[in-house]
Amino acid sequence: MKRIIITGGNGFIASLVKESLKNTMDVVAMTRKDADFADPDAVRAWFEKQEFDYVFHTAAMAQTADCENYPELTYRVNVESTKVIADICQERHARLLFISTEQCFNAKTCAGPFKEEDSLCSITKYGQHKVECENYITSHLEDYLILRFSWMLGMNRPGIKASPNIIRNVMHALFYQQPTKFTVNEIRGMTYAQKLADQFANIMELASGIYHISDTNTHNTYESAKIVARKLGFDEETIDRYILPDHERYKERFRDYRLDHQKIEEAGIHFGTFEENVDACLKDFGWLK
Repeated sequence: MKRIIITGGNGFIASLVKESLKNTMDVVAMTRKDADFADPDAVRAWFEKQEFDYVFHTAAMAQTADCENYPELTYRVNVESTKVIADICQERHARLLFISTEQCFNAKTCAGPFKEEDSLCSITKYGQHKVECENYITSHLEDYLILRFSWMLGMNRPGIKASPNIIRNVMHALFYQQPTKFTVNEIRGMTYAQKLADQFANIMELASGIYHISDTNTHNTYESAKIVARKLGFDEETIDRYILPDHERYKERFRDYRLDHQKIEEAGIHFGTFEENVDACLKDFGWLK
C-alpha cells in the first residue's frame, strides 16, 4: 500500500481527503505536533525520518491579514517550508501535490476565467507566497501537481470543521436574523470540497502539471448568496431583509477570480456548476431533499 503524507493534517481539506483515502492508502497526517512550519529545519528533520510516495501539502497560513501583518513568519511557513518539502520530494522521487489559489490572479485587471498557463499577478502577500512556491516547484521538480483552488464550500461535521464559506455565511445571516452584506463587485468559483475529496484518488494520478479546482459560476457574490438563501427555502422578503448588497467593497476594482477548469474536465474530473455544488452540499447535510 502506498503512503501519502498530508500536511496540515487536521485542516478542512486535509480531513476530507484523509477520509476518502483511508481504505486505499497508508495516510499519515502531519500536524504542528510533528513539526512547526515556522521552522523549516524542523520540517526537513521530520520529513527525513519518513517513508512516503506522495505529499499532499495543505499546511499554510492563509489568512490575508496574517500574511500582511506578519510577513516574516508567514513567509517561513508558506514559502520556506514548502521549498524544503519540494526538495525532499525531488530527492525521494515522490510526487508533491501542492495547494495553490485563485489569489495568484488577484492583481489582474482583465476578466476571468483564467487558464492554467495565464501569467500570474498578485497584490497580496498570500498570493505572492503561492506564486513564489509555484515557480519553485515548476523549476525544481519533475513530478508534481499544483492544484489552484477556488473558494471551497462545506459544513461542519463531527471531527471536521469547515472553513468559512458562503453557505455558512448565508445561514448565519438568516438563522440568526443578522443583516449581512455580500459584495456585488466580485465573482469567483465556489466549489463543494467533498467533490474534491470524492475524486482525489483520480486527481492524484493526473499528468504532472497545474490544474484548476473550480466549479462554473456566473453570479457575483451577492447573487450567489441569494441563490443559497432560496435553496434553503426562505422567501424573497426575508432574503431581502438579511442578505444585503455591498456596493462599496471592491468598487475601485472589480474582482474576477474565476478559474477556467477545461483542462481538468478533459482529464475526467468534474466539478459542475455553482448551483450543483450548493445542491450537493445542502443534500449531504439534510437541508435539501
